[in-house]
Amino acid sequence: MTINRKEFLLSLLLTITVSLSGCDTANNGTGDPKPDPDTYLVSSSEVASLTKTQLAAQIGQQFPAQYQAVVLSFLKYDVKVYKLVYNTKLADGTATKASGAILVPTITTAVPMVSQQHGTILSDTDAPSNFGPNSEAAFGGTLFASIGFIMVCPDYIGYGESKAIPHTYEYRESLATASLDMIRAAKEFVKAKSIKWDNRLFLSGYSEGGFATMSLQKKIEEEFPTEFTLAASSMGAGAYHKSAFMNYIINQKTHGISGYNQLYLWTLITYNNLYKLNKPMSYYLKEPYATQATQNGYNIPINTSISNIFTDSFKKAVNDGTDTGFLNAIKDNDVHDWKPKTPTYLYHGTADNLVFFFNTQDAYDAMRKRGATNVEIKPLDGKDHSTAIIDYLLGTYFFFTSVH
Repeated sequence: MTINRKEFLLSLLLTITVSLSGCDTANNGTGDPKPDPDTYLVSSSEVASLTKTQLAAQIGQQFPAQYQAVVLSFLKYDVKVYKLVYNTKLADGTATKASGAILVPTITTAVPMVSQQHGTILSDTDAPSNFGPNSEAAFGGTLFASIGFIMVCPDYIGYGESKAIPHTYEYRESLATASLDMIRAAKEFVKAKSIKWDNRLFLSGYSEGGFATMSLQKKIEEEFPTEFTLAASSMGAGAYHKSAFMNYIINQKTHGISGYNQLYLWTLITYNNLYKLNKPMSYYLKEPYATQATQNGYNIPINTSISNIFTDSFKKAVNDGTDTGFLNAIKDNDVHDWKPKTPTYLYHGTADNLVFFFNTQDAYDAMRKRGATNVEIKPLDGKDHSTAIIDYLLGTYFFFTSVH
């Protein structure tokens, strides 16, 4: 979900200054399915080549004066930015092409790779591969890369190369698959370009990016456990327990923030389409919202608790369990109840009124119950969805730098 760009930029220098002296490792395990070699990367094209001087000018403009000297002191390397087009699959298994950005420091020694799953974006210009002025790749990835990281930034389905397809918002399988196949394409790219990667892979993401990161980590660990050397994963404010989340917003009075409510509606519309529930909006929503959503999708004003706009019949069907199609679709996107092996930190503001804190608490409780000993919860007391970002990034910095 949405992140304030200034807050994001202000925190970059504190985020992932991972120890760059990591050891070379190899994935020699067996037992998980192996993708065919060199079958993901379709094409690569250079988007930008930025010197430290250019980076300093670009990044310096984005930070208040009191932070500029500190930020600029982190710049070490020139950076090349490439758009990768790669093969992946849609939700129904149909082959398609997607895209993302990879940002590479001009360094001759082996460095780690970070897969950064972005938060909600509302415009294709903000997709990483487009490298627009407001994209996380342009004002986040460049700084990380100049510090000395290979930054892998998937667009997801619905942006960049696949912009003609509706974005699969908050849909577990698509976010995980598009991100995983982007990493695979990046692996092929760095090999072809003789870019030295030390084989360590870190995962991070906040909000939709947090949910995407959890989905990606779960997919890698459960389906492809020896394909990559996962070093650590840090995520913040993701909607991991979709079943509890949906039940809450259907039955409880919440905020009347229209922009937040639109994101809830976006998720509902996405699931209605992808799971072929094919219910009319009038099944879910009262008027005038049903007509407005039919005409304009999720981009409608909802200045009340979203629980007020659902029809009584829909609420009843959810609460008594008779709408099995909808309930199964929601449950299929629960990613909170499994046992991670990778060291994992879960950050969340306790006052988050967009993605409620219980999503992270439920995930932590379920994981610990399954015996996960390397998962830690990091409640950010009194912080909401926006004000928790800096704390999340600071914590990620300290966490990642402690991993060897």
